[in-house]
Amino acid sequence: LTPGEQADCTVLPELLAALPEKPGAVVADKAYDTNAVLAAVAGQHAQAVIPPKANRIDQRAYDENLYADRNKVERFFGRLKEARGFATRYEKTATCFLAGAHLLAALDWLR
Repeated sequence: LTPGEQADCTVLPELLAALPEKPGAVVADKAYDTNAVLAAVAGQHAQAVIPPKANRIDQRAYDENLYADRNKVERFFGRLKEARGFATRYEKTATCFLAGAHLLAALDWLR
């Protein structure tokens, strides 16, 4: 979890380094199109499936079919956010928030 005022892309290199196995690809939206993120993904020998921002001079290619699958993850988080307590983060501690996320994910899986 990151503070609300901190960009998520700043902690992605740490997240990638903490993974038990190297990913084959990292799929993310345009907000993650930073040089630091791209370097971290390349350091993991993974494919960066991140569309370039419109203001990037070098418009690099990305796998649009693989990027389209990102929609499934977005819809999953949308279903989790139907629970008001999760969407507004009423829980005070990260442990309680994670427990709520696990519970909601299990309930979603049972649907």
